[in-house]
Amino acid sequence: MSAVPEGFQPHPRKSGFTAPWEPIYQRPHEQGLSLGLRAGDAHANSRGFVHGGLISTLCDNAMGLSCAGALGGIKGLVTVNLSMDFLGTARVGQWLEVRASVTRTGRTLSFAEARVFADDTLCARGSGVFKAQL
Repeated sequence: MSAVPEGFQPHPRKSGFTAPWEPIYQRPHEQGLSLGLRAGDAHANSRGFVHGGLISTLCDNAMGLSCAGALGGIKGLVTVNLSMDFLGTARVGQWLEVRASVTRTGRTLSFAEARVFADDTLCARGSGVFKAQL
């Protein structure tokens, strides 16, 4: 397995839910945040494809964190809507990267989109709406 791409650092937010998927990495960019990981057996279904549930969760996390960063000064965000389109597959051994971008923020609702790449090939996309907890 190859190294982590340049600019990615260990993701500091940990939870019991995501612990089996570690290590997860992050890289900020102008429009938001990217999350990434090297796909392993813990990420895959019985056919060796990265599970859609993992991809959806990473999109939700990356988009929510991107919106929180754009808003600042909030207690947190909750997901109001999450929509996913699966366009291809990601497999064990590939670098999986979720590139989230904030598309619009308001006082309480924020909107984001994410593109998911497996070794730089688009495999999924998502969009989400998030409500700020003030």
